Amino acid sequence: MGFQYTNIKLEWKCLRKELADSLSSCRVLVVGAGGIGCELLKNLVLTGFKNIEVIDLDTIDVSNLNRQFLFQKKHVGKSKAQVAKESVLRFCPSANITAYHDSIMNPDYNVEFFRNFQLVMNALDNRAARNHVNRMCLAADIPLIESGTAGYLGQVTVIKKGQTECYECQPKPTQKTFPGCTIRNTPSEPIHCIVWAKYLFNQLFGEEDADQEVSPDTADPEVAWNPADAAARATASNKDGDIKRVSTKEWARSTGYDPVKLFNKLFKDDIMYLLTMDKLWKKRKAPLPLDWTEIHQLESSQEEAFGTGLKDQQVLGVQGYAQLFHRSVETLRSQLIEKGEGAELVWDKDDPPAMDFVTAAANLRMNVFSMNMKSRFDVKSMAGNIIPAIATTNAVIAGLIVLEALKTLNSDFDQCRTIFLNKQPNPRKKLLVPCALDPPNPNCYVCASKPEVTVKLNVHKTIVQALQDKILKEKFGMVAPDVQIEDGKGTILISSEEGETEANNNKFLSDFGIRNGSRLQADDFLQDYTLLVNLIHSEELEKDVEFEVVGDAPDKAPAPSVPEEGKNIANGNKDSAQPSTSSKAAAEDDDVLIVDSDEEPSSSTMEASPESSNRKRKHHDADTDATASKRKRLDQQPADDDEDIIALD
Repeated sequence: MGFQYTNIKLEWKCLRKELADSLSSCRVLVVGAGGIGCELLKNLVLTGFKNIEVIDLDTIDVSNLNRQFLFQKKHVGKSKAQVAKESVLRFCPSANITAYHDSIMNPDYNVEFFRNFQLVMNALDNRAARNHVNRMCLAADIPLIESGTAGYLGQVTVIKKGQTECYECQPKPTQKTFPGCTIRNTPSEPIHCIVWAKYLFNQLFGEEDADQEVSPDTADPEVAWNPADAAARATASNKDGDIKRVSTKEWARSTGYDPVKLFNKLFKDDIMYLLTMDKLWKKRKAPLPLDWTEIHQLESSQEEAFGTGLKDQQVLGVQGYAQLFHRSVETLRSQLIEKGEGAELVWDKDDPPAMDFVTAAANLRMNVFSMNMKSRFDVKSMAGNIIPAIATTNAVIAGLIVLEALKTLNSDFDQCRTIFLNKQPNPRKKLLVPCALDPPNPNCYVCASKPEVTVKLNVHKTIVQALQDKILKEKFGMVAPDVQIEDGKGTILISSEEGETEANNNKFLSDFGIRNGSRLQADDFLQDYTLLVNLIHSEELEKDVEFEVVGDAPDKAPAPSVPEEGKNIANGNKDSAQPSTSSKAAAEDDDVLIVDSDEEPSSSTMEASPESSNRKRKHHDADTDATASKRKRLDQQPADDDEDIIALD
């Protein structure tokens, strides 16, 4: 039976009896029951897999229903894993499916749990969980099939301990962030205003974060001005808005969350305060303050107030966004009151009042800084980090996962490939591009025989809590690290046992005799992972940089080695506070590249996107130029190479 897709033919053959029998007896784990996961579960049972376990922490949202076909409207709010199991059993009742409504990062799912399976398949939407599953499969020595989609783009790859790169083997570009002074003082792109508006939501209605301040930044290094002089020049503004430099939330509460007072503070008084920072505007266009009374004295047309076309794709005028700001503040204020004293709201792009607030505030700030305003649809896409999910892409990728699974279970590992699904045919009319799997990176800080990394920091300024949270957990993906100093005494610096080393948290590393050249041994017993950390003391780190990873450890993305731009890949549906299988939020995407080569590329020649996050799977090679990036053709590839054939024996 054949399936024609553009110029790509997937040739299916009947499974050998031995392979068919192994499918009915082997146990497989599916991590994620979302866009890819639904398609994958369907494919697995219809291919003959009988013993499947699926885990997902997420619940079903209305926005999932357009592509996650195992779910219906009546299932909204229920466990994805449980409903997916029930739906699959309706058309394949002979399957033995176990569902877990839980995070795969829960310590209950330890190495012994993973050893129960012959194969693990990821259908995830966040990097933290992907890193964790990668490490658990390495520790358990179980093959892992990794996958991701973003719009029309997708990819599938196979990871096997000792034979291929692991998910964390290569450098990944750091997720793009913006300096606080840019967000607060000198936004130049719409995304800066959208980030500011999300911060503002948290400062007013959610959990306050000192790193998300929205008021003018008087410590901006570009300013180099005299605050006393500026305060004198801002007298008029102070009289108008009665400005007092208190926390945003405290000030808002004192006004009873009055929308007009909030408007004038944010878009008039704070802007006038910014204008006193003369040096900021010598080479930039100065912002133009907005005044609530003046805006509403202007004559406005119906078009400005309501826009034209589909509601979410309208771009309103200043008055329209001012009214939207007023309405959304009143609604959010009511929600706070209903929740009671001390309550906080959580920003969710699918919550209309929250989305209205961010849309209005971001667009008003864009207007202040002379940018073209954006529709609610555009703001939501950027604010939620959304990559449109295409059901067809998920279906194709899920099919490719099963193909690679069959090869793996049939002991045809040399036939396994990394496969990229492209948005458009390349010059050779290919949509699917198979790439040879790369061998492990001997310098990988996860799968090397003795993982080791060098970190540059200031031992007199870095506290133990920062070492644990920002370096070991956030940077190196540990879940519950135990750290001892290699000082000949085995001094315990951090313990995963609650309460044992809490007294150390706010002490500086230097308080424990740690200095330039000190070594730490960090163990994560859940991941069965040990990392040696060499410390270099430095007092010359850049401003706002707490540490740097140096040496051979993945740190910075290499320069692109091929001409065509990479794309972001994710199972991209939503940037949830609790992603599908992780209790920790993390926006996720992988990289794909449209490959135009006549010859089979290696996955190491694929270019990474600069928008990607820090631990993305690598599809490029820093030490390889374009001519060296090609590999020999697949032995089974026909001479007439107009079609790619993926065959199963």
